[in-house]
Amino acid sequence: MFILRRLNSKLLAYLSVTLFTVTLFVSPPAFMRQLPFFNASTIVHASVQSLPSDFISADLIASAPSEPPLTEEGEEEEKSVDFFRIAMGAIAGLVLFIYGVTRLAEGLEDVGEARMKNLLSKFTTNRFAGVTTGIVATTFLESSSVTIILVIAMVSAGILTFVQSLGVVLGSNIGTAVGAQIISLNIELYVPILMFAGLLVFFLGRTERWKAIGIVLLGFGLMFYGLEAIDSAMEPFREYEPFLNLMERLGENPLLGALVGAIFTVIVQSSSATVAIVVTLAGSNLIGLAAGIAIMLGAEIGTCADTLVATIGRGSYALRTGLFHLLFNLVSATLGILFASQLAQLAQLVSGDDVGRQIANAQMMFNIIGVVVMIGFLPIVARLLTKLVPETQADRERAQRQTEKHQANTETLQPTSVSR
Repeated sequence: MFILRRLNSKLLAYLSVTLFTVTLFVSPPAFMRQLPFFNASTIVHASVQSLPSDFISADLIASAPSEPPLTEEGEEEEKSVDFFRIAMGAIAGLVLFIYGVTRLAEGLEDVGEARMKNLLSKFTTNRFAGVTTGIVATTFLESSSVTIILVIAMVSAGILTFVQSLGVVLGSNIGTAVGAQIISLNIELYVPILMFAGLLVFFLGRTERWKAIGIVLLGFGLMFYGLEAIDSAMEPFREYEPFLNLMERLGENPLLGALVGAIFTVIVQSSSATVAIVVTLAGSNLIGLAAGIAIMLGAEIGTCADTLVATIGRGSYALRTGLFHLLFNLVSATLGILFASQLAQLAQLVSGDDVGRQIANAQMMFNIIGVVVMIGFLPIVARLLTKLVPETQADRERAQRQTEKHQANTETLQPTSVSR
C-alpha cells in the first residue's frame, strides 16, 4: 500500500475500468452468470421449452444442434485449460481488487485519519491500551501497513514514544485479521448494492466527508467484485491436476507455501489482499487448509516490506518500531510454520466445513496467540532494540526541536494577561 498510494490515480482508474469491462465478458463472476444474456444456451433451451408441443416438429428437433459423442480426443480437449483466458481474468480481478482496497483505505483515511491520530496519541499509555488501539485503528483503516506507517511517522515526529508504538504494532496484526473474517462471510450477493450505494453517496454528497464515505462503499464493493472475478477466472483449475498437485505440495511443505505468500504480498503490497484471495479461493475448494495457512503465514512476513521502507530517513526511533514489526512477524511466522498442522486442527475444531472460514479463523487465532505470548516481554524487547539501534546525535537534535516547538505552541495557546 505504501507504493500503490504513490501511483498515478487517474492512470490506475482508467486501467481498472478497462479491465473491469474485459472481465465482464471474458470471465463473468458466478452471480452474473445467472443473468440470461450471459448464457445463450439457457435462452435457447428456455425458448424451445416455452413452445407448445404441436409446434415442436420432427424437423425442428432434427435441426437442433446435437452434442457429438465424446471421444478420447474430445475428453482431452475438455480437460485442457485456456491459460490466457484464466490469466486475463485473474489479472483483471486482481487489479480491481487492489484498486478497491486502495480506494477503501484512502476513503477511510479521509474519514478518520485525524481521529486515528488522536486515538493513537491518547490511548497508548500502556501496552494493553496500545494493543486495543492498534486493533481498532487497523480495523477502521483496513490495513495494518497504513496503521504502522502512521505510527512510524508519529514516532519520528515525537508524538508517540518508541515503547508506546510496540503495543499498537501488536494490535495491528489482530486488526488485519478482521478483514479476512468479513471476506469469509460470503456476502458477494450484496456487492452490486454496495457499489450502487457508493456511487450515489459520492455523486450526491455535498461535503467531502460524505464523498469519502461514498468512496469507502465503492471501494468495498470493488474489492469483493475483484475477488469474485479472480474466483471465476480460476474455476477451470478445480479439475486441473497440475494445479491441484501444486496446492497439495504447498500444503505438505509449509516453508514453500510461506515463501510464495511472502513474495506475492511484497508484489501486491498488502497482506490483507493476499489472505483475502486465499480465503476466496479456499471457499471454492481451489486451495486446501494446509496450503492456505502456509500462504497466510508468508503474508505476515511479506507485509513488513512497507513498514521497513517507511522507516528510511526517519531516525533510530522509527527504525526500532519497523524492526520490531519485522522481528515479531518473522519469529511468530516461523513458529507458525513449525506448528502448522496443530494450527490447522485448531481451526477445524472451531470452524465449520468451509475451508475459507477455517483459514480466516486460523489467521485470527494465530495473531491473537502471538500477541498474548509477546505482550509480557515488551519491556525486555524494548531494551534489546534500544541497545541494537542506539540513539544518534541527529535523533537528539530532532527531539530538542520537537520539545522547543511544543513549548512554543503551548505559550501561544496560553491567554495573555491584561494589565489593569
